[in-house]
Amino acid sequence: MSLSESDNEKRLLCLGLNYRTTPVEVREQIAFPEAHLPEALRKMRALPGFEESVVLSTCNRVELYAVQGAEESKEGFGLLRDYLVESFELEAEHAEALSFYHLEADETVRHLFRVVSGMDSMVLGETEIFGQVKQAYKTALESEATGKMLNKLFQQAFQVGKKVRNETSIQRGSTSVGSVAVDLCEKVFDLKRCRVMLVGAGEMSRTCAQSLMSRGAKSVIVSNRSYDRAVELATEMGGRALKFDEWETVLHETDVIISSTSAPHFVIKPEMVEQVMRKRRWEPLFIIDIAVPRDVDPKVNEIEGVYLYDIDALQAIAEDGRRERLRQLAACEVIVEEQLEKFGRGRRFAPLSEGEEGQLETI
Repeated sequence: MSLSESDNEKRLLCLGLNYRTTPVEVREQIAFPEAHLPEALRKMRALPGFEESVVLSTCNRVELYAVQGAEESKEGFGLLRDYLVESFELEAEHAEALSFYHLEADETVRHLFRVVSGMDSMVLGETEIFGQVKQAYKTALESEATGKMLNKLFQQAFQVGKKVRNETSIQRGSTSVGSVAVDLCEKVFDLKRCRVMLVGAGEMSRTCAQSLMSRGAKSVIVSNRSYDRAVELATEMGGRALKFDEWETVLHETDVIISSTSAPHFVIKPEMVEQVMRKRRWEPLFIIDIAVPRDVDPKVNEIEGVYLYDIDALQAIAEDGRRERLRQLAACEVIVEEQLEKFGRGRRFAPLSEGEEGQLETI
């Protein structure tokens, strides 16, 4: 029986937008800082009839997963949309620009299975999304925002992700935003002579650093608000750490900047780059901004000799590596459909066994 065939069932919903539906300048308007997620989850559960919630917010998507009581109004999607608009105090023009997809019941299950497996990512087969979904679920679990339905759904999704990873080759090659950013560097520079600065020391920067060093980058400088984290990453990569208020001092000797901080505002502005370019005598400077919200003011791209790429601009580069992985997509879809049927038939939102509820599987 389909998830939607019983009037007595609770409603499983997903309201989302991603890189396909909405450009980065709009997506960044509703990006959730990690520190704000517990409060966001609490507010979602306070909406009329909502019993469970998970918020997934990454550079390429914002998705709200929720469970609404069967006896409640069918206006669940409208409530979620209004919640986002009000939470981020969006002006009318920004609210109207949001292009959401509305998924319910089986469609939500299928979508999450595909997301966790890297099948719905800008970089087909992306590996980072698995950890991002797992962290989103962990935060919701620790915030007591989930219940039997979402616990079962997300735990099953992680099993599907493992199965896709183990039984297909969709994740071969450059399968992360960070590695695609390095692909772009390699198209322009000989990495063995390339001087790269990473602004930020999170997981995205770590992926970039690992990819850079594996391809023989000449030098890597890491700057981060937490200097200890910058030192840690720089030490791992055999690079150099800089305090965050000092990184501008080395811009003149840098070929590429890859920025990925969690700042809610621009950290790289036209006036600071303009000064650096004069010192560089307008030698080309490539800036790759993979943060959402964006780290780099788009006006920087208007400066002579500066070439700025944001997260959406990397999509064309990612297409180059899709062909082989596309051949694997059919095999992945078979796994997803088999697991969806299994989930709907035998494991469909049944009560968790004793000791199972609230546990986060270690993968």
